[in-house]
Amino acid sequence: MSKYNFKFVDLFAGIGGFHQAMADLGGTCVMSCEINDKCRATYSANFTNTDLRGDINDIDPKTIPDFDVLCAGFPCQPFSKAGHQKGFHDPERGNLFYKIMDILDVHPEVKFVILENVKNLADKSENWEIITSELGKRNFFITESPVILSPSNFGIAQLRQRVYILGLRKDIRNEKILKNGCIHIKDLRLETEYKKCQLWDYRGLLETNVSVDYIVKPEIELMICAWDEFRINTGIKLIGFPIWISCFGLDVDDEEESRRILEYDLMPKWKQNYYRKNRELYLNNKEFIDKWISKYDMLHRIKLFQKFEWNCGNDIFDMHNTIIQVRQSGIRVKRPTFFPSLVAMTNTPIIWDNNFQHYRYITPREAANQQNFWRTFKFIGDDNTIYHQLGNAVNVRVLKILAEHLFKLAQKNWRVNE
Repeated sequence: MSKYNFKFVDLFAGIGGFHQAMADLGGTCVMSCEINDKCRATYSANFTNTDLRGDINDIDPKTIPDFDVLCAGFPCQPFSKAGHQKGFHDPERGNLFYKIMDILDVHPEVKFVILENVKNLADKSENWEIITSELGKRNFFITESPVILSPSNFGIAQLRQRVYILGLRKDIRNEKILKNGCIHIKDLRLETEYKKCQLWDYRGLLETNVSVDYIVKPEIELMICAWDEFRINTGIKLIGFPIWISCFGLDVDDEEESRRILEYDLMPKWKQNYYRKNRELYLNNKEFIDKWISKYDMLHRIKLFQKFEWNCGNDIFDMHNTIIQVRQSGIRVKRPTFFPSLVAMTNTPIIWDNNFQHYRYITPREAANQQNFWRTFKFIGDDNTIYHQLGNAVNVRVLKILAEHLFKLAQKNWRVNE
């Protein structure tokens, strides 16, 4: 990584992923803001000399010192699949994008803009048109299309797609590189950083000194082992669709009767397909499945334990070599290549620990490794708080790569070292 000499602001700062990335590149933070008290506590513990403020609505842009780079992981709820997806029309959170624009209006000295949000922001062309128009009015070139990347694109064992909005003030561009009215994706030369995640790469993020407190509860381990037994005894028939006990049609021999009981004709087509495959699986393995259900008392388990999904293909045979999540949609088993996306909700990935000879959750430190936070980074709060904060955080290494490649599109007179 090259070292630069610049000043930046860190808006909607969370626990400081942007701050760490910019500091690693040589930046100095002149002001940050974060409304969440718990995030502010963690941020303050790590960046003690920063002018950390609260609600962006209470900040007068004129009170912000001059700076070169505007960083913002602005609120994702208006665009997230988990929300109502009102986007920029959200009366509360969507309009916070325009607070960023208000700051740019008062600070024409800003050279670069780096924004981050959920992938869904790019799903509607209207959202991108608003971003393009607003930043264009303020004399910025931005990328011709949204930059959608995951840490896994760079060999970091986490699948986490996010959209990045990169802006460069028009008058400081390197005209030999940027000849048109936007930043072409190929101009960033990100492909020079790409690296494919391989099987077992996720193990490089694990810690060796882990507390027994992270071993899963006995019922969860029992259910994982139960479904492993199910998988082994039903074979490859189970691959390619989720297993739902509710779709087996238990104790019903007549096919039409089972369809009537399950209200098959009222199901959407995708669910009819799941039912058909589950019913076929059950009938082909009825003797084993009936005994298995009785053995593990599956019909009296909570619904999420009655669902299972194997996403490991045919080349992974041992459940101990997988990554597992216990979600409301069931027990989901992933290939041992990269962790699923950290999210703010509590569905922390589970792995097999050879030292304990038990399944355990990944630790907060291991989650921080996925997000490339400093080894010395201090977290304030209980584990649930830390998981939540890391689920909302930006990936530090991805931001460093993007920022450096964006900086290289500018004239060289602002750089310190090459």
